[in-house]
Amino acid sequence: MHDTPDPVQALAEADLMATLKTQGCTNFKLRQLMRRVAHHYDLEMSRAGLKTTQYSLLSHVLKLGPLRPGELAQAMKMSASTLTRNLRPLVDAGWVELAAGSDARSRTVRITPAGSLKRDEALLRWKVAQESLNDLLGAGRLLALHALINESMALLSPLESEADDD
Repeated sequence: MHDTPDPVQALAEADLMATLKTQGCTNFKLRQLMRRVAHHYDLEMSRAGLKTTQYSLLSHVLKLGPLRPGELAQAMKMSASTLTRNLRPLVDAGWVELAAGSDARSRTVRITPAGSLKRDEALLRWKVAQESLNDLLGAGRLLALHALINESMALLSPLESEADDD
């Protein structure tokens, strides 16, 4: 038996593709959304004297314990140069330290007691940001958004041949 394409279905798919083309650049729309979400979190994090990226870095160092910078960069899916640039203000503030590693050529990243306190303070601000975003978007929209993000990331995962630079 030979299947012939359903002309109604073909027309519907063509209409859908035409609609998608007129919706604009997906990358641009995602960047707009990310900027708004990041701004939402950054406003709250600023009350703790941190940027959201700094909070994330402190949280990873706290969770993963003393580790080499390369391991931290890999865990956070960022390049070594991005990690170095992002660590500098935390080291300067005394929240993170770079100590000698197991040999003369290696280094270890660890959180300081002051960094742990700063991270705890920022965790409270993060919770406020998270809960207010949940309230703004609503549970149904957030669940759908997370599901769509997870599905999209799974579909795009073969493209991740290099570490992110964000």
